[in-house]
Amino acid sequence: MKKPFSKHTVIISGGLGDIGRAMALEFGSLGAAIALGDLLDAAEAGPLLKYLRRREIRAHYTQVDVTDFAAVRAWVAEVEKTLGVPNIIIANAATVTLAGIHQITAEQWARELRVNLDGAFHLSKAGTQRLVERRKSGKVLFIGSWAADHVHAHIPAYCVAKAGLRMLCRCLALELAPSGILVNELAPGVVNAGLSRKVQEQNPKIREKTLKRLPLKKLISPEEVASQAVHLCHPDNLNITGSTLVMDGGMSLLIG
Repeated sequence: MKKPFSKHTVIISGGLGDIGRAMALEFGSLGAAIALGDLLDAAEAGPLLKYLRRREIRAHYTQVDVTDFAAVRAWVAEVEKTLGVPNIIIANAATVTLAGIHQITAEQWARELRVNLDGAFHLSKAGTQRLVERRKSGKVLFIGSWAADHVHAHIPAYCVAKAGLRMLCRCLALELAPSGILVNELAPGVVNAGLSRKVQEQNPKIREKTLKRLPLKKLISPEEVASQAVHLCHPDNLNITGSTLVMDGGMSLLIG
């Protein structure tokens, strides 16, 4: 049976994080070639690449800083030569600083916006430029957050960056619609991954409090995020663009 993504190349920033890895496995299992980028040394990508290749999934890794547009553009060109023009572009790289407005430094604030917002702009711009030049259709997916709509006093820079990302998604969707490139945002709530998982493992009371606030009483797994990423980037999606899919376990129903 033909796999739905057999003719697609997926490029994922933040590819060695929990969500990035889950998306790589999910898209790869459906036939896509996988291009991963992250700040970590190439040796860190070895086990994941080996796992993918054992399953006959074409995969490539590049150490790249998404805050550097020239580096991102070079990464996209490298992927094109190695795997083909990436026609599914997933801006996933992110960082978060646990500090309020009067605790966070100017340097931390700037770094967070550069990674979370500028980095997404750099990848989406570099990737879609090649699609437009080659007259190819494609998909762009921003991994946002429900925090774009809700105040979190302990992570203000993250909230601001994700709110900006949401508007970037809408602006880019309108501009690229004539080229047949669909642009959407996937906005998870509390994912059992990355910094969130570390914080909750170190302090079980935070995990307990979080679960009590969630209407569905469960955290989101990276695999669930990957599944919804596939949904939005699926070849059968011909008309969803400029949209945000919020998957927060019902949390936003309780918080205005």
